[in-house]
Amino acid sequence: MAVNKWYPVYTNPRAEKKAYEALMSKGINVYLPLHRQLKQWSDRRKWVEEPFLKSYLFVYIAEQEQAEVLMTKGISRFLYFSGKPAVMPDKQIHELKLLMASPYELEITEEDLQPGEKIKIKAGALKGMTGEIVSRRSQKQLILRLESIGYSIIVNVAASLIERF
Repeated sequence: MAVNKWYPVYTNPRAEKKAYEALMSKGINVYLPLHRQLKQWSDRRKWVEEPFLKSYLFVYIAEQEQAEVLMTKGISRFLYFSGKPAVMPDKQIHELKLLMASPYELEITEEDLQPGEKIKIKAGALKGMTGEIVSRRSQKQLILRLESIGYSIIVNVAASLIERF
């Protein structure tokens, strides 16, 4: 029996939402992390849902379904790690979904953030998550590394909500 796993896929530039719709119409379980952002035009401002990770989607498929995903309009390629398609642990997808649903202001960076002090969130919507403290703009911030896709996520969390371990 085929085992489904989460695979990160790379989309064509600015094609995340169309690729998401195309995969959904094929019956493929797909996750597109979106966040609200205030956009400014010359004549107005508007809240819009933007992809959180530019050019990335996550598909929950069996290995033999990879070709079907690649034949989808807007999909560029699978991400590879050590010569094989990268697999995201269920826990990381779950944590990403928790982050996207949290009331915290999120920021994404491609910087290679250096490891710091290990911490655990002890209260709130992100209770139980672990990460590292990084000092930026003189605030304590939680860093959750999603190493399979090469990004780090920065979350503003009050120092009173974290504990060392």
